[in-house]
Amino acid sequence: MNTTDPIADMLTRIRNGLMVRKRFVDVPSSRTKSSIALTLKEEGYLNDVEPVTNDKGFSDLRVSLKYDEDGAPVIQEISRVSKPGCRVYSSCGDIPEVRRGLGTTVLSTPKGIMSGKKAQETGVGGEILLTVF
Repeated sequence: MNTTDPIADMLTRIRNGLMVRKRFVDVPSSRTKSSIALTLKEEGYLNDVEPVTNDKGFSDLRVSLKYDEDGAPVIQEISRVSKPGCRVYSSCGDIPEVRRGLGTTVLSTPKGIMSGKKAQETGVGGEILLTVF
């Protein structure tokens, strides 16, 4: 199935999986989606990310969702910022804070996909892909 925005599709699958309290969701694999998932794992929003093969022989990413001890999802809000019709870029000093620093911004930089904090430490800006809280 062709989608015009595969990253938004991945975020929707994660959001829907969290709403029905699934342990994991499978997402069609790509290098960008894998990097985004690994960044979310490093920031503590996901348990694990592992490659799997689906029943049709294509590679997928199995994203293990994370819940707190009360069973509430760790990700309360996840949204796409830069879209195919309207790209949003930010310099190193202008990377937006999410919920006064409680959330995370994920950027695509010349040095790869990374969180906003890591991009500021590295001194690079880029395209703001998504925000998560």
